[in-house]
Amino acid sequence: MNNDHKFSPESLMMSYGYKPALSEGAIKSPIFLTSTFVFKNAEEGKAFFELAYGLREKGKNEELGLIYSRINNPDLEILENRLTLWDEAEECAVFESGMSAITTVLLEFLKPGDLLLYSTPLYGGTDHFIHHFLSKIGVNTLAFKPGQEQDELKSILEASGMADKLAMIYIETPANPTNAVIDISACKAIAEKYSTSEKKVLIAVDNTYMGPLWQQPLKLGADFSLYSATKYIGGHSDVIAGACCGSFEVIKRVKTLRTFLGNMASPHTGWLLMRSLETLKIRMEQQAFNAAKVAEFLNKHPKIEKVYYLGNIPKGTREYEVFQKQYSSAGAMLSFDVRGGEKEAFTFINSLKLIKLAVSLGGTESLVEHPYTMTHAGVDPHHKQEMSVTEKMVRLSTGVENYRDIIWDIEQALEKV
Repeated sequence: MNNDHKFSPESLMMSYGYKPALSEGAIKSPIFLTSTFVFKNAEEGKAFFELAYGLREKGKNEELGLIYSRINNPDLEILENRLTLWDEAEECAVFESGMSAITTVLLEFLKPGDLLLYSTPLYGGTDHFIHHFLSKIGVNTLAFKPGQEQDELKSILEASGMADKLAMIYIETPANPTNAVIDISACKAIAEKYSTSEKKVLIAVDNTYMGPLWQQPLKLGADFSLYSATKYIGGHSDVIAGACCGSFEVIKRVKTLRTFLGNMASPHTGWLLMRSLETLKIRMEQQAFNAAKVAEFLNKHPKIEKVYYLGNIPKGTREYEVFQKQYSSAGAMLSFDVRGGEKEAFTFINSLKLIKLAVSLGGTESLVEHPYTMTHAGVDPHHKQEMSVTEKMVRLSTGVENYRDIIWDIEQALEKV
């Protein structure tokens, strides 16, 4: 028998990174509710701070010691170790919200005069930060649409006159709420073209929509895989958190800024997310199964004009090639246009009995929302129309309920339209 068996991530989620002997043999990690940690002696305290502040490199087999919960905490460290497994990342940093993870990365790796190239549409919070904060600190920004990742993107960059200032490409794929896909490897080719020996153009991917299970951006050339861990990773609509996975080199910088911004996740948040990770795969697989059944129903319904779902991408198209290359599932998120407009969409939403109206996603319960007036309310109306985010669109996050009940609820609500 081969004694070098490699366990899969779903098996390692129960125990990876945790040593029961250090916690009185407890089978699960306790919640380490402490602000500070005691050093054995002054020499140990000195050694821990030298590593924490980057005053020297880690010695062989040396680990970062526990100092203060703003810097590190056992619950945070164990969670970060486990989150590296799905993405096959070298390191991970966990935050108290998805926006904390996103903004910390942007602040650390962008400076005045740099150019940020970003895909559209983006999550409303990210869109707002790019337009209303980065501009205030002198960061230039330039948008592109799905399908423009190759020659057209080069033309957009060259026409801007700022191609030499390109520092980062930030993408969200699939896009929220349209499920439009963006080719990460094509963006990688652009990043390499404009990188120099002095400056590497980085790629950050918001992977929230697919969770860590159905897409691994780092394997496709990205430098950062970002998450609102509130969504699939948390999965129970009871915790707010964010995460960023990447190489040792980049995550070291992310964690250093996190220490001084103080936006790390709390011990209790870490503990809750560890608990959620144990069922991540089975939850997401059930949600994807349910979404496929719902999409099949919506595709045939006369009151539905269009369904935005990865499983509906036509074969033989470039978009389908990207889908095949990047994703292992069609996911559990879909949007659809109700024939009519806001009135019809609102009637449908208000008539639902099982599915709840709320603006998160990835939880065990099915949720709907109205992107035009809710999650994307702050996006310019003309921009929303360009992206097909219209008054008739409804977004559905498919939960783990019996799919027949979800479909029944949608059907009876559509009858009221």
